[in-house]
Amino acid sequence: MDRSAPPRQRVARPAGGFGGALSPAANGLLERMVRRIGGDGLPAFRVQFADGRSVLHGQGEPEFGLVFHSARAERRLVALGYASLLESYFGGEVDIDGDLALAFRAALAQNLDMVENPLVALRNRRHEWRFSNADRAQAKANARFHYGLGRAFYRPWLDTPSMMYTCGYWREGTRTLEQAQRNKLEHVCRKVRLAGGERFVDIGSGWGGLLFHAWEQHGALGTGINTCSEQVEETRAEIARRGLAPQLEVVEADFRDIPGQYDKLFSIGTLEHAGRDQLDDVVRAHAQCLAPGGLGLIHFIGHVARRETVFYIREYIFPGGWIPSLSEALDAMEKHGLEVLDVENLRRHYALTLDCWAERFDRSWPQIHALDPVRFDERLRRTWRTYLWSCAELFRAARPQINLFQVTVSKGNVGAAYPMSRGFLYPNAAPGPA
Repeated sequence: MDRSAPPRQRVARPAGGFGGALSPAANGLLERMVRRIGGDGLPAFRVQFADGRSVLHGQGEPEFGLVFHSARAERRLVALGYASLLESYFGGEVDIDGDLALAFRAALAQNLDMVENPLVALRNRRHEWRFSNADRAQAKANARFHYGLGRAFYRPWLDTPSMMYTCGYWREGTRTLEQAQRNKLEHVCRKVRLAGGERFVDIGSGWGGLLFHAWEQHGALGTGINTCSEQVEETRAEIARRGLAPQLEVVEADFRDIPGQYDKLFSIGTLEHAGRDQLDDVVRAHAQCLAPGGLGLIHFIGHVARRETVFYIREYIFPGGWIPSLSEALDAMEKHGLEVLDVENLRRHYALTLDCWAERFDRSWPQIHALDPVRFDERLRRTWRTYLWSCAELFRAARPQINLFQVTVSKGNVGAAYPMSRGFLYPNAAPGPA
């Protein structure tokens, strides 16, 4: 898999800020900081500083390289820590050449992203104040910032045709992203024992992949809940194109304002968007919209133990987002009357899914850029490929920091109505056709 950068466009490199040349002491600190990326020297990588110096760390041919184009980027690294490297890369003041995924793998092996910098921590708190999802209008704007980029932006690098923008299910024998996403859709439907004629709600319904699968494969009647206007319009158009308006619908609403009650519930990739202080409200709404005795599947990225969400992800990718801990999520479910039947961790599955997205994103960039060269510019390309490749390595890290949980719940005690083992999830060992 080629994880090097495709040909770059020109990026304007800003000047000013963090002025003045580095002192000898700061130069020494800078060299020590970049040396830490490689730890014991493996993998080999090269650093070229703005004054022309070039240093090789490790033995053999470098597998990636850092190129500083300005002393400003070097000063930012000294002052703000490793998070500033990414911001300098986004703006073109630093290039990361060669294997981008390997560069992130090396950094994560040294736990660099967890190095707390007081200024970055302050910026993270300011972000929480500025982009809090407590206000519904701000929550909607936060969602549109990411998902409102449009179907045409996402289509080249998501699976065809369902366009599922959540973790696939790579059971043994799975070879393609399309296959992994079909596996996932069927896996979650089986977990809630979805049956023909049942009414279900899909909270955070994206482009309707689950809605269509549940109707076509199980004959279930679906309602999608989505706060992003662009996705709502695009999904409604697809429902109309397929002639499924009587069976499927999409409601534009905040995740705290879900209308009606349903036999079954799916929430795939929603809790991460609740925000630090809105998790309880969102889970309450989940519980209220599930009929007594109903089954639900809540699928979310989560920490083990409470910890900060990575700043650059919130600032540049998911404004207002917050990754909850598993214990926080389970506490909220229990508090609002949802019994936890099963918890499955698909962390390794997300690494493989992100590998596919990142490779396809890089390969499809010329097509994406051509959609709107001003909107989809070089800065956006750098920001998004950083997000995709770094998250793949974050899920793959030897010291796991984030996980992907699927929690099966019931509204009250289901008694003998739910199977006593997981055998019903795996009726055969072989995956579906590619």
